[in-house]
Amino acid sequence: MNDTGMTKTFSLSPELADLPWMPIRPGFSLKLVRGGGDDDTRALLLRVEPGTVIARHRHDGEVHALNLAGSRTLLDTGEIVGPGGYVYEPAGNVDSWMAIGDEPLIVFLTARGAIEYIDDHGAVTSRSTTSSVTRAYTAHVHG
Repeated sequence: MNDTGMTKTFSLSPELADLPWMPIRPGFSLKLVRGGGDDDTRALLLRVEPGTVIARHRHDGEVHALNLAGSRTLLDTGEIVGPGGYVYEPAGNVDSWMAIGDEPLIVFLTARGAIEYIDDHGAVTSRSTTSSVTRAYTAHVHG
């Protein structure tokens, strides 16, 4: 909280605010801040509507995530991460989480390596990388 007792939220620069949101699935969209090839770290803004669950997934590389607005609960631990909250996920981390509250969750994150979505048996159901996200976002913007 800031000194007025209000929860802190962050404003986006006009350049970032003007980037279009790319829908991933209902309740979940992203903006690519920085992409590249698979050896590059991608920087993303995620927008997740309240009640939307980000399914169980595994990170091949480390992830740094900062909530700019809204809140989420980490489903494996029950921890609630509010505005201004930071989460570090080391390579190999497996987790799932859900946006909670009355406003959309906006997360700035950097991710290295693949993110693999996995089912209850550990089988990979989908995979994203820096290059796949870069290609999809470029096609969305310039489509």
